[in-house]
Amino acid sequence: TLVNGVVAHLVQAVRAKDSCFSSIERRSAGSYYERVKISEPNEFDIMLVMPVQRIQLDESDDTGAYYYVSFKRSPKEKGLLKFLDEDGKLSAFKMLQALREIIRQEVKTIKDVEVTMARKKAGSPAITLQIKNPPSEISVDIILTLEVQQSWPLSTQGGLKIEQWLGKKVRRDWRLRSLYLVAKQNKREKVLRGNTWRLSFSHIEKDMIHNHGNSKTCCESDGPKCCRKGCLKLLKYLLEQLKVKYPKELEKFCSYHVKTAFLHSCIMWPNDSDWHLGDLDHCFQQCLRFFVDCLQKSQLTHFFIPQYNLFSLEDKAKHHFLSRKISHELNNGFPVFHE
Repeated sequence: TLVNGVVAHLVQAVRAKDSCFSSIERRSAGSYYERVKISEPNEFDIMLVMPVQRIQLDESDDTGAYYYVSFKRSPKEKGLLKFLDEDGKLSAFKMLQALREIIRQEVKTIKDVEVTMARKKAGSPAITLQIKNPPSEISVDIILTLEVQQSWPLSTQGGLKIEQWLGKKVRRDWRLRSLYLVAKQNKREKVLRGNTWRLSFSHIEKDMIHNHGNSKTCCESDGPKCCRKGCLKLLKYLLEQLKVKYPKELEKFCSYHVKTAFLHSCIMWPNDSDWHLGDLDHCFQQCLRFFVDCLQKSQLTHFFIPQYNLFSLEDKAKHHFLSRKISHELNNGFPVFHE
């Protein structure tokens, strides 16, 4: 309720303050909205989604995930022209800056609840707000997102391999849905200009986690129950606890890594019978072993973009550190859960 109140206030202000942002809509993403949050709901991801038309996407590197965005012809929202850089590319940095400024001013006018804006984190696409909610604090990440109604880029062609698990028709339908691009700095750019956008599939991931069954009735009120969501919760919780214990060594890892490993596991074991509710312990360990294997090889393939390895090869030592810690947990009955 707190978060909704603050976000509704900000969305209204953003729309009113700058005509470029007049069509912005809020969408919810992340573990709270996927119903896979374990601890207190103290972190929320809110996407501010802005529809744009007729854009051209040019890859900014070989991952197939990062793009430059330019308009094929002058955009309907003429105000967007002020966010173009000298090469005519839509600058994520400039747009984020404008959005951040409006939010910074607006936060000061919120009276009934204490809201502050966190300092900008280098390379993070989010504008982070802290909402005081004694005795704790709630953190809200606001993510600027473009929504485009056009076919997905070539790099996604071989991804989303869900035919055996959720079926060809579901895959076809999902690939016809809008494309999301989030304002995200590509660290591998030769000259860091902050004008890159990264593909985001959070809307599809949310659907996948909600409608996760091989049979259509899986986990419906009168259907058979499975342990897929339970597995994902435990994977996320384990990483969370280990990150608390080893913050410096594990700072490069995030819940998206385990979520990706989990989705790959759903493909390897596509049937509902592979995920019986009573087999949570076995399934969780099976997923974890797969994740450890990815860590040992320093290879975790993006679920939608098969050429994109989410593990950077220069972080091999960190991958091995985490794989050792997880193996220790696996072999000793998960002591970190009891600490």
